[in-house]
Amino acid sequence: MAFTELSSAKIFGGTQRTLVSESSANGCPMRLAVFTPHRPSGAGLLFLAGLTCTEENFTVKAGAQRSAAELGLTLIAPDTSPRGAEVPNDAAYDLGQGAGFYIDATQDPWATNFNMESYLIRELVPAIHRDLGVAQGRLGISGHSMGGHGALTLGLKHPQLFQSVSAFAPIVAPSQVPWGHKAFTAYLGAEANWRAHCATALIEDGARHPGELLIDQGDADSFLDEQLQTWRFKDACAAAGQPVRIEMRPGYDHSYFYIASFIEAHLNWHGDRL
Repeated sequence: MAFTELSSAKIFGGTQRTLVSESSANGCPMRLAVFTPHRPSGAGLLFLAGLTCTEENFTVKAGAQRSAAELGLTLIAPDTSPRGAEVPNDAAYDLGQGAGFYIDATQDPWATNFNMESYLIRELVPAIHRDLGVAQGRLGISGHSMGGHGALTLGLKHPQLFQSVSAFAPIVAPSQVPWGHKAFTAYLGAEANWRAHCATALIEDGARHPGELLIDQGDADSFLDEQLQTWRFKDACAAAGQPVRIEMRPGYDHSYFYIASFIEAHLNWHGDRL
């Protein structure tokens, strides 16, 4: 997996780049944004964005680079799905390109290209350690909304790869909400196949992370009651003994204004653990 640089700019003494590489898992080129601080500490954070996003949303809107530069933290933000004229798509925003859900699809026509879990775990994470200056044992994972779902599920399934796990407004129980029902039916088929890709179900079925998990959620988020349902994960963790800190933010919504307000706290939290 070799990277080609598409763009580069200096910011806060470090470098913000857009890279592209061929993905064998997804059968297409995949883009990602990488911030490398001027004095990297060897620690890194993989940030997974939400529905409709690309690698640019977190990079441009979150305002994470200043704090990351101070911490020496490398930031890696991949695209949310495979893309291209030959990649299957759907007219709706919550299925197809821009809506990879960080899982490996098993159903046609998605199975050939929509293998985001394999791309991240088998291809990108090794390349992060090999080529992007992040030391083994010093990588965290975070994400927003659909990406928060990805951060929690991948962090729980691969705790040896991710030493810290956090999420902004995550879809914590996709097997029980409309966004998840639609995507999982299309990508995974029968409901029996869904539990391995649902953070709440993973906790119920015995998955654990050795560290405390961090979830940030605005209480004015219009998706909270129908799509996010943070309480399901909170209750599952309490019953299972999985440490989790849930920060409910009064008056905050689902937008990047909210993420920008608390990204420094998350970066410091990851920095302390990495």
